[in-house]
Amino acid sequence: MADQFRDRDRPQPHQIQVHPQHRGYDAGVKTLMPRRGPSTSQVLAVLVLLPVGGTLLALAGITLAGTFIGLCVATPLFIIFSPVLVPAAITIGLAVAGFFTSGAFGLTALSSLSWVLNSFRQATGTVPEMADQAKRRVADMAGFVGQKTKEVGQEIQSKAHEVGRTEIGGKTEGGKTGKT
Repeated sequence: MADQFRDRDRPQPHQIQVHPQHRGYDAGVKTLMPRRGPSTSQVLAVLVLLPVGGTLLALAGITLAGTFIGLCVATPLFIIFSPVLVPAAITIGLAVAGFFTSGAFGLTALSSLSWVLNSFRQATGTVPEMADQAKRRVADMAGFVGQKTKEVGQEIQSKAHEVGRTEIGGKTEGGKTGKT
């Protein structure tokens, strides 16, 4: 038992293991490869998307071949009918450009009018306030015109009474005035 305690107090030698590392082609490839295999969802995605991608690639090839065949058939027709097609294409192009230009001018006009209206609103107030102001002005003007009409009517009536009194007072027998 004493030997057991005596061995414990002595320093124990450490063992060092050296593993040589190969710095060749194999080490570089292994570091790029994943340590575990693909997951189930990745395998299913490849199995589903591989036929879809292949089908779409085949359709793209068929479309390209059809386009080339159509171009080969249509090129002689384009050459034969070019005296008619070129002016027609120019005319159609100018018409389309005219429509686009007209639309652009219309949009420019609308945006300009909108800008003017917005700047006018900011300068004088909002449109409902302007409408209320206009209604008040019309009502005031109507009241003024009504008052003026009443005054003019009273003035005409008073002058008519004066003229009537003058004519009644100046009449002679037989309904004729004394003026000759």
